Amino acid sequence: MNPRSPTVEGFRAIFRRPSLGFAEITWRWSFGAAACLLATFVCLEYLDTLPVTRSDLLLLRSRQPVLISQAVGHIVRGSGFRLVAAFIVLVLALTAGWVFVAALARAATIKALVIHFRGEEESREHDAGWRLDSLLGLNFLRAAVLLAAVAGCFAGFALAGMASTPDEAGMALQIAMIIFTLAWLAWSMVNWLLSLAAIFVIADGRDTFGAISDAVDLIRRRGGPVFAVGTSFGLAHAAAFLVASIAAAFPLGLASALPGRVVLPALLVIALLYSAVADFLYMGRLAAYMAILELPEAPVASSQLRPVNPQPGNVDPHELILSDVPAPG
Repeated sequence: MNPRSPTVEGFRAIFRRPSLGFAEITWRWSFGAAACLLATFVCLEYLDTLPVTRSDLLLLRSRQPVLISQAVGHIVRGSGFRLVAAFIVLVLALTAGWVFVAALARAATIKALVIHFRGEEESREHDAGWRLDSLLGLNFLRAAVLLAAVAGCFAGFALAGMASTPDEAGMALQIAMIIFTLAWLAWSMVNWLLSLAAIFVIADGRDTFGAISDAVDLIRRRGGPVFAVGTSFGLAHAAAFLVASIAAAFPLGLASALPGRVVLPALLVIALLYSAVADFLYMGRLAAYMAILELPEAPVASSQLRPVNPQPGNVDPHELILSDVPAPG
């Protein structure tokens, strides 16, 4: 009997239960819409605090780039501190909201995956609850790692600028890109590990650091299937991005002939469709990881077992051997 493929089981789960993908879309898009609305309110409140005099209005209506830039510079002069403070408050509020909302959403989606693979009765017997405290800890670590990566990128650009002269702008850019790439790789690996650890919180009732330890142990024991799942869904995600890029090239190529009210909605629809496919693939990858936990490991074929030939020096001369037993006469 051929072993079942975790990758196939992941795709099968999102096709048989599309509600998993729609649930992921619902919470992600709802949070994104709320974040955009909050950012819009912050920008409007910030703009409302800027003083605009009559001379500034005259310069803005002059349609001269030099005069308009002077008016804008006069309007925003001295308001940089308020802008930075508003940005910090907005980022902290969105981060706190995401930590809590993502914990609730991930608990619901992984519990649905547990029911899908284990069944209603077995999942009810081993139900460990929602374990929001552990999920909150994992999401807090994910947010902290993201903020650290962003801070590292800004620090990399600043250090590259300080370590180079104006004649070495190309070298400074190379240093900054290397630091940015290293920070992105480190963040992506840690974020992936913390996302994988959320499965053990709901499926096995582990705490935050226990779930991380179980995720590392899974990678050590079943590295092949885990790598195969990540590669398969990564290629599917790359294919979706390529299709979306090709589709977006058509309205962009016709931007000179079509009005903006047609091009921008077309690009928005393409972006939303791509985001929906990416959310479905994310749930499929989680389902595939869950399948690795639930499906038995592939047995080793008998042809792969190497027979052990005893060496002459390893035979005990005093041991009773079958050939030494006299046949019944």
